[in-house]
Amino acid sequence: MEQNIKEFFERIKSAKSIAIMGHKNPDGDSLCSVLALARLIEENFGIQPVCTYDGNIPDCLDGVPLRPRIKYFERIDLSQKFDVAIVMDYGNPVHIGGPRPIVDNAKFVIEIDHHKNENNVGTLCINDDTAAATAVIVYKIMRMGNLTMDSYTADLLALAILTDTGNFKFVRNGDALRIMADLVDSGVNIRNLIELMNNKPRKAVQLEARTAANAEFLYHGRLAVATICKKDYKYLDGRGEMVLNLLGQIQGVEYIVLLKEQKQEQIGISIRSRKKPIDHIAEALGGGGHERAAGAIIRGETLEDVRARVINLFKGE
Repeated sequence: MEQNIKEFFERIKSAKSIAIMGHKNPDGDSLCSVLALARLIEENFGIQPVCTYDGNIPDCLDGVPLRPRIKYFERIDLSQKFDVAIVMDYGNPVHIGGPRPIVDNAKFVIEIDHHKNENNVGTLCINDDTAAATAVIVYKIMRMGNLTMDSYTADLLALAILTDTGNFKFVRNGDALRIMADLVDSGVNIRNLIELMNNKPRKAVQLEARTAANAEFLYHGRLAVATICKKDYKYLDGRGEMVLNLLGQIQGVEYIVLLKEQKQEQIGISIRSRKKPIDHIAEALGGGGHERAAGAIIRGETLEDVRARVINLFKGE
């Protein structure tokens, strides 16, 4: 990784135009890592990258620093041939979405990710699937390059780590905690950042609470399955983390599944586990993710068909 980071700096120094993007429907790590890296490049190299995304950004992330800097992909010139395109936190090429032509047209492509990638899009890959968040890798890049960090960057890195670790529930080593300690020492106020994200629309909170209340419990209560139908999906703000967190607090529940009917015969699946790996289940559904937090999107099947498939996959767990 050290050699790759050195090459990263060489590419950035020689670039006159840079585009940065994360995965479709950005979560906190994707959005804030993109903005943090863009800020670091701007402040330390004098280049203002173009930041872009596809899908929807949750309302709860509207208040993150520098949020206006990232533009919906249809509002930028996709035919522009950037010197460097940086793809972050994407997991799978299909998750890039609308900005993909920028990657295909770029003179050089860099990827920075903490997911296991079977099909890398980058010529230069700075990946670490042991990192708790992509922001952890961005922080290490920053420190290795002795880059200066302002308060915007510090808050963005902290937000990315907080959201992707579930406020540190999903950390597998001490890196994220040590980084957060440094960010706090630099002036980050964790309580303020958490409060900044506590701003979901009322209907979204009510929907998530109702969905958790109506969940079904299978296999002697070890598996909790919650469902959001198509008519309610428009009110969901983000991925339904409240549903997953509420069900994960119930005694005896070991696995949590949230099924979201995003469109007709397009079902989004979020899967969580308290202790055991479940990424193999997400992979069996055509998705992926981390050991205890994964997901998939299934097209061409009804909600009931997908529900039956998911329940069957947990039969032997």
